[in-house]
Amino acid sequence: MAKRRILAASTAAAVVLVLGACSGGSTGGDDGDGDGPSGTITVLTNRTDIVDTVLQDYVTEFQKTYPDVDVEFEAVTDYEGDVSIRLNSGDYGDVLLIPNTVDADQLSTFFEPLGTVDELGEEYRFIHDKAYEGQVYGLATFGTAMGYVLNKPVWEKAGITEPPATPEEFLDALKAIKDSSPDTVPYYTNYADGWPLTQWQSNQGSIDGPEAVNLRTEQDAPWTEGEEQYAIDSLLFDVVEAGLSEPDPTTTNWEESKNLVGTGQVASMVLGSWAVTQMQDAAEAAGNPREDIGFWPMPWQTDGAFHSTVGADYKLAISKHSENKEAAEAWLYWFLDESGFAASQGGLAPQVGGESPEILADFETFGVEEVEIAPAPEGEENLLADIYNAAEIDLNGDQFRRQYIDVARGAADGDKASFFADLNDRWATARAEVVG
Repeated sequence: MAKRRILAASTAAAVVLVLGACSGGSTGGDDGDGDGPSGTITVLTNRTDIVDTVLQDYVTEFQKTYPDVDVEFEAVTDYEGDVSIRLNSGDYGDVLLIPNTVDADQLSTFFEPLGTVDELGEEYRFIHDKAYEGQVYGLATFGTAMGYVLNKPVWEKAGITEPPATPEEFLDALKAIKDSSPDTVPYYTNYADGWPLTQWQSNQGSIDGPEAVNLRTEQDAPWTEGEEQYAIDSLLFDVVEAGLSEPDPTTTNWEESKNLVGTGQVASMVLGSWAVTQMQDAAEAAGNPREDIGFWPMPWQTDGAFHSTVGADYKLAISKHSENKEAAEAWLYWFLDESGFAASQGGLAPQVGGESPEILADFETFGVEEVEIAPAPEGEENLLADIYNAAEIDLNGDQFRRQYIDVARGAADGDKASFFADLNDRWATARAEVVG
């Protein structure tokens, strides 16, 4: 497929897709005369909860502009695991969310370039982490802020009405919840599904600021007290070790966890702000006020202020193997710019200048400052991934966190000091190999 160029129209509704030679130079719009995109495309989604409802409504609206394009969805429960495996088969639909397991230098193998960083950066936020060598391969469905979802009445019953400012205060808060509401699980790991554990890593930058990821490539011992990586993983370890999480993490269930938070049977979970509306829906379904569900920043401050890392939720991309890239592109941009999906999920608009969602009202109240991770220097886009891959530490995954949760709950040998020392040793060795 020839290189495309995106022209921004004067209204937010119009993004004209000017296609190269492979599509005969056709525009993305369609007036029903058969000159626009046509055919059937398959869209992979992780949203098993709305695939038969909300997403179908979107198709109805989409076809008012593109009547000759049929959209079929394939909902994938274990999206990260299953789609990561399917990428190597070439059979992964036409439009899909880029799995987090795909490193920067692999993007061009699986996905179509959408435009340059300079071009797309004028219209969209959060473009750097799925870009490589100046080309963007995925655009955010919406932005998300990091922190933790909480059931406010449960926290208020324990006497906590504002966010804890230190890890120690956070642990004390969970202990107070356990004492005041013995039938409530203070913190829920979602260990069994695995992918929710990856949300912890998305808090990088909330202590070290925008250069957090680049700083980590210069560190030989990130799991040392005083370092941001230590703070993130130490807190989860300590929560589990103190018996403040579910009794048996192997039995957790993501879909059920929404109901547990919504009904106050679980007090909190570290997630992105994208999760709030889902928990609110669960609360409402149980007859409780949506306002029961809140979202607070992580329990640490820098220069006297809370910080929340903001970034993209999943990035929407076009398969390199799609046989209908024109129709795929029409869906991708319509979904981003016209569907209203970001607002419906309480997400930050992916467009430059978009508004913050109402669910982040507490962030304004408590003076939470946003942090957006800086891109890696040119030529070092894959440096961090090279280090953690060589160390065999899935920094953005869930396995090593499952391992230390097992240590923390006494299901595996060792303690925090020995586990983190091993991580540091492997990291330092890998960094020496990669950096030289």
